Amino acid sequence: MAQTFPLQRTCPFAPPPEYERMREQAPLVRGSLPGGEVWLVTRLAEAKQVLSGTGISGNPATPGHPNRAFRPEPPTPEEEAAMREFAVGHFIDLDPPEHSRFRRLLIPEFTVRRIKELRPAIQRITDELIDDMLAKGDEAELVEAFGLALPSLVICRLLGVPYEDREFFQSRTREALSNAEDRDAAHSAMMEIRDFLDDLVTKVEQQPEDDLLGRLIESGQLTHDELVGVTFLLLVAGHETTANMIPLAALTLMRHPDQLTELRANPDKWPMAVDELLRYQSVVDWVAFDRVATEDQEIGGQLVRKGEGIYVLGASANRDERAFERPDEFDIERGARHHVAFGYGVHQCLGQNLARAEIEIALRTLFERIPGLRVTVPDEELPLKSESPIFGLKAMPVTW
Repeated sequence: MAQTFPLQRTCPFAPPPEYERMREQAPLVRGSLPGGEVWLVTRLAEAKQVLSGTGISGNPATPGHPNRAFRPEPPTPEEEAAMREFAVGHFIDLDPPEHSRFRRLLIPEFTVRRIKELRPAIQRITDELIDDMLAKGDEAELVEAFGLALPSLVICRLLGVPYEDREFFQSRTREALSNAEDRDAAHSAMMEIRDFLDDLVTKVEQQPEDDLLGRLIESGQLTHDELVGVTFLLLVAGHETTANMIPLAALTLMRHPDQLTELRANPDKWPMAVDELLRYQSVVDWVAFDRVATEDQEIGGQLVRKGEGIYVLGASANRDERAFERPDEFDIERGARHHVAFGYGVHQCLGQNLARAEIEIALRTLFERIPGLRVTVPDEELPLKSESPIFGLKAMPVTW
C-alpha cells in the first residue's frame, strides 16, 4: 500500500517518524498524492543517483512530473499557460543545457571568494540586529527579530531590493510556500511578488548598479522576464531557507550545551558544526527534489518507468544509517559534508557558500554576545511550520 504523502514533522529535531520505517522497507517506496502515485527515495545513495543521474528531469512541464500529482484534477490549458509564463527565468526547474546557461552567469556571484568579501557586511548586519535586540530589553522573539531579519537584509543588499519592502515579500513568500489547500491564494501571492520584482527590474534596467542584479543586466544575456524570474528565485530561496535554519540551529545548540561549549572554546570547528546542523535539520526536505523519469531505469533495485514521478526525501537521506553512523544523534565532530541538504549534482544549491557563511556568523556571534540565551517555553510548545514544505519554527521566544 502506498504511503500517503507529504508527511508532517511532529518534533523540531527529527523528520517525520515514518521515514525510518520507509528507509528500512526499501530505498524507493510508493507515495500516494491526490492526483496519483510517485516514487519516494528514502536513502542517500539512491538520492544522489536520482539528483545527478541521466534520464531524469526536474522540469515541471515534463509529462509525469510529481508536482502534477498534488492536483486531483489536471491543470486547464489556461492554467498551463499561466504556469509557463510565471516559470520564465526559474532555472532551477530547467534541465541542461538551458539550466546551464543561467547557472554559468550566476556561479561567479556565489564563489567562496565572493562570499568571503561579503562576510564583513554579514557580520555588521548580525551585530546590528543583536544590538537592537539587546537595546529592547532581556527578551526577544528570535524568528522574527533575528532568523528572518538576517538573511532578508543580506539578500536585499545582494540584489539591491529595498529593505523597507521586506515585510511584503516575507509575508507573500510564506503564503506562496504554504502547504495549505488554497493553491489559488498561493499562486496569487507568487504573482504579487513577481509583479513587485517586475517593477524593480524595470527601474534597475534604467540605471544598473554594481550589484548582482546590475551585473546580470549589464551582461545582456537575459531578457527582462528572465531577469524577473531569476530575481524571484534568488530572493525567495535566498532568505526563506536560511531564515528557517538559523532559529532551529540555535535551538539545537542550546539543547546540546556540551557541544556549544566546545564551539566557544574552539571556533575553528564552526564550519564543521554548520554542516552537521544542515544535515541534522534538513529543513528543505522534498520540495526542491522533485523529478520525473524520462526513460526506463533501475534505481535501488527498483524499475522506474518513463513518466513516473520521483520525490527525493532529503531529510530521510540525511538520516540514512547506511551513510551516517548514529544518524539521529547531533555531533559537531561528524564532518559529514556528503549530506544532501543543498541537493546534489547539476542542481546543487548555488547559494550554499552564502548560506553556510550566514549560519556560521549568525550562530557564532549570537552565542558570543548573548551567552545566557535560552528559550522561554518547552520544546513541545514551540509552533512548528508543519504545513510548509520548508520546515522551521513559527516563533521562538528567548530571554537572557
